[in-house]
Amino acid sequence: MSEIACNIAFVRKTLPENVTLVAVSKTHPVEAIREAYDAGHRVFGESRPQELCEKYEALPKDIEWHMIGHLQTNKVKSIVPFVALIHSVDSARLAETIQREAARCDRTVEMLLEIHVAREETKTGWDIGELKNYVGSTPFARMPNLCVRGVMGIATNTDVGKVVERDFRELKRCFDLLQPYFGPRFNTLSMGMSHDYPIAVECGSTMVRVGSLIFGERDYTQRG
Repeated sequence: MSEIACNIAFVRKTLPENVTLVAVSKTHPVEAIREAYDAGHRVFGESRPQELCEKYEALPKDIEWHMIGHLQTNKVKSIVPFVALIHSVDSARLAETIQREAARCDRTVEMLLEIHVAREETKTGWDIGELKNYVGSTPFARMPNLCVRGVMGIATNTDVGKVVERDFRELKRCFDLLQPYFGPRFNTLSMGMSHDYPIAVECGSTMVRVGSLIFGERDYTQRG
């Protein structure tokens, strides 16, 4: 068994059955992803649209690709034909762009609403008050090619566990607040990464995004 396969097996053992593992493969080469694929894993996360498209073309088509990074509206067109889930929908303009491109492809695109909870201005995401007002105006009734599956967020980058837990509990509160607007398909709470996913799971996460624990530290010279 390869090192990557062993790492996946280890992480899976630490997760409840109802939590989906997204293997974050951004900046890692196709060969590393294929090792994970050969170990039986099928869900991978990328943060750059160009890199995502290159890997989609190079790898088996039964892979479920997730877009987890900040997505610019001018990059939506390239990933909409095949992406399984967009985690990082952080504005009305982006949602409307995804709807337009999804309609052109005649497919329904699943997405998560990214909420800003970290005490860092550099992180993106909706303010929950603004998002609640937007959702309450029923805009998604006019976007038939979108399926809002839940919420995504990133905790403050700190070693203080109580701060991280506070952020994750706030994300869970936001998830619970928004769920009645969307119904039973709104069932995904994507939070937790390699360094903090155990806390996220304790706080109610149903999807974790784990990269370095599986593939090792990132090589930022790699582009796919």
